[in-house]
Amino acid sequence: MGKFIQTLKNIWSIEELRNRILFTLMILAVYRFGSHIVLPGINPAGLKASLGGGNADILGLINMFSGGAFNKASIFALGIMPYITASIIIQLLGFVVPYFQKLQQQEGESGRKKITQYTRFLTLLITIVQGVAYLRYITGQANSLADGVSLSLFWPVGIIILATGTLFAMWLGEKITDRGIGNGISLLIMVGIIATLPQAFAAEIGLLASNNAWFTLILEIAGLFLVTMATLMVVQGIRRIPIQFAKRMIGRSSSNVPAAGARDFIPLKVNAAGVMPIIFAQAIMFLPITLGGQFAQNNAFIASLADWKSIPYNIIFFFLVVLFTYVYTALLVNPQQYAEYLKRQNAFIPGIKPGKSTEDYIDTLTTRVTLPGSIFLGIISILPAIVARMGVNDAFAIFFGGTSLLIMVGVALDTLQQIESYLLRRKYDGLVKSGKLKGRSSGMMGIGAGI
Repeated sequence: MGKFIQTLKNIWSIEELRNRILFTLMILAVYRFGSHIVLPGINPAGLKASLGGGNADILGLINMFSGGAFNKASIFALGIMPYITASIIIQLLGFVVPYFQKLQQQEGESGRKKITQYTRFLTLLITIVQGVAYLRYITGQANSLADGVSLSLFWPVGIIILATGTLFAMWLGEKITDRGIGNGISLLIMVGIIATLPQAFAAEIGLLASNNAWFTLILEIAGLFLVTMATLMVVQGIRRIPIQFAKRMIGRSSSNVPAAGARDFIPLKVNAAGVMPIIFAQAIMFLPITLGGQFAQNNAFIASLADWKSIPYNIIFFFLVVLFTYVYTALLVNPQQYAEYLKRQNAFIPGIKPGKSTEDYIDTLTTRVTLPGSIFLGIISILPAIVARMGVNDAFAIFFGGTSLLIMVGVALDTLQQIESYLLRRKYDGLVKSGKLKGRSSGMMGIGAGI
């Protein structure tokens, strides 16, 4: 306990870190406050009565990601998901459209600024489309509108406010990334998820208590703990590629000790893509319910994609997670950049020729290492549906895996790593005395795109 208190004092003593943490908390408070501001013309009591206990389909997941703002018809009802969807589309265009590929790989900072502009513009368009679908859903609920509301005025005003809310949430996330701690967009999603956890856990306790099934509750908590630990292990798991530095001549003598040290390694992460594949896959799964409309009611397959516990939904979701894990890893891990770096540092992988052979070797290892990681993410993504079918309350089952658990673990580790880096730079002890918080293991960490 004394160690923990001292660590908190060390964190507070670093002015820059303290300011970043306070700024992040302030922005998150603004976001949570906005999630309780209801759209004009909405009857909150009538909407709540119409929805009852919430949504059992994929709309319940959207409500979870928005921290309950979706079912409240809040100005942040669409959350940050339109921005995530826009980011997916831009990323995929980088694979098939030479112009976007050039922006991503060849034009440096100017290219990234243009990509950001395109992403924001596309976010606006997606928000308008989703806003129309959302208002259709809200107006379809009994007693959801206040008395005397003019639909001709409600629709344009509602769409404008929803679009503004999403763009404002996107701006809040960017400000956290620039001036706060961690990835701002991911933090906003995580805060929304955590906001629904206490209510979901209380509902599960009430359900089991009414049946006097306390042993079942213990098993559920133990299962949640084991799944969380397994997720931590995979997220932090790395495959080390040993490297050696060639001898350097200093005067008339040789030295085996270059600036980075005579021995080091390249850390290939089992889950290099982090939390993004599950977010991307989830955003894609939102599209059928957004675009399907009336057609979904007449097509059993499309209708099943609106049920996160259905077999078709989980099969597609599993393969999307595996696919996006490979796609995002390919964007982040650049074997050619690794090979060029090793050549510049006069280093090599034992038994592997420098240059093209090194690049091919790293590429092959990355593919092999990514396979078990992607399969694990796929299994975790469908685990909530399995748990829910076993009798666990839907709202609580979501936290047994899937997007919620991966986001919470990934974002928490990323935030802790940034705090840890500040502590270590100021010669303080880290957050853990021993362990493998990302960034502690090797000086080679950070070589390559996005690692």
